[in-house]
Amino acid sequence: MEYVYETEGTCSTVITFTLKGNVVTNVHFEGGCPGNLQALPRLVEGLTVEEIEEKIGGIDCAGRGTSCADQLAKAVRKAYEESKNKNQ
Repeated sequence: MEYVYETEGTCSTVITFTLKGNVVTNVHFEGGCPGNLQALPRLVEGLTVEEIEEKIGGIDCAGRGTSCADQLAKAVRKAYEESKNKNQ
């Protein structure tokens, strides 16, 4: 299922991605630093929510307390939890 997440505290404003079970694909960022936001989707393609959280969760950008990578980790966790609750 495709998800749309509005970010907080980053140059990127929206992240879209597909979640099948706990596997993330088709990540796309709107706004932000073009080089980083091309690299991140390639690096996380096919990873699980847990792997993404472990690798990039908590990364800080310029003292903001978050980053585009951290926002992606939060987005996939939120989507995963929502999907689990729908299936209960």
